[in-house]
This record gives sequence, C-alpha cells and structure tokens, in this order.
Amino acid sequence: MTVKADLDSIDWKILRELQRDGRMTNVELSQRVGISAPPCLRRVRRLEESGIIRGYRALLHASSLGMEVVAFCLVGLKHQAEVELKAFAERTRNWPIVREAWMVSGESDFLLHCVTSDIGAFQSFVIEDLTSTPNVDTVRTALTIRKVKDEVPVRIG
Repeated sequence: MTVKADLDSIDWKILRELQRDGRMTNVELSQRVGISAPPCLRRVRRLEESGIIRGYRALLHASSLGMEVVAFCLVGLKHQAEVELKAFAERTRNWPIVREAWMVSGESDFLLHCVTSDIGAFQSFVIEDLTSTPNVDTVRTALTIRKVKDEVPVRIG
C-alpha cells in the first residue's frame, strides 16, 4: 500500500479511533492513542488541514426517517468526452435522491447510489430526470433487498 501522506503510528491510531467515533473529546482521543491532549489536537488539526480528515457527520438510519428505497443506477452516456463526463457529474449534484455518484469503468460510465421514500419517487426520478438527461444512453437499475455489510469507508490496519 502506498501512502500519499507522511503519517506515523500515532496518526494512524488517531484516524482509526476517529472513524470509530468522531464525537469523542480530544482528551478521550489522546488517552486512546497514548499521547497528551495538546499534541493530539495539533495532530488532528494537521490531518484536517491536509485533507486526510475531510469532515465529521452523523450517520442516520434512513428507513427510520421514511427513506425506505435504496437503489443503484448504472448510467451509460452516448459520448464520453471529458466535457460530457463533467457535465453529467455536475448534474448529479442537483439530484437530492442521488446520495453518491461514482464515475466507473466498464460497460457503464456512472454508478449512482439513490435513496428515497418510496418506489414511485424512484421511478419518477429514473423516468423524468435520469433518462431524459442530455447524453444519457442507457440506465440499468437495481433495487436493494437489504444491506449486509456497513463498514467505515477506509480500512486502517
């Protein structure tokens, strides 16, 4: 594994602990990683400023909030020129139903992770928004049955 940042074992411990619980106090974090609070805070700030730590957020249980449908859309574009790829990527930012969008290789150009309240809302999005988008050639959808694994985004050690 190639690391693009100069991190020591304490930095890795900080990252591992913050992925487990981003709400802990600096004092608790410093105790968990084995250093005092002031240098721990400096390290966290350096990790934030360097962009290694992108932010903090609460993870919500979507179905508890009425967001019952999770689906994926594989989107193929008619033209894959850089300007076309960027235009579609930008368009995904304006679709609230799309929670994540990935440019991918292979038969499709984009993979969209969609979350919405009901199947009708998802169908409306696919028919009215996605398939009618300029340069969209193909759309394949997959409704999920249930999530079987939910890990932190980056595995550390």
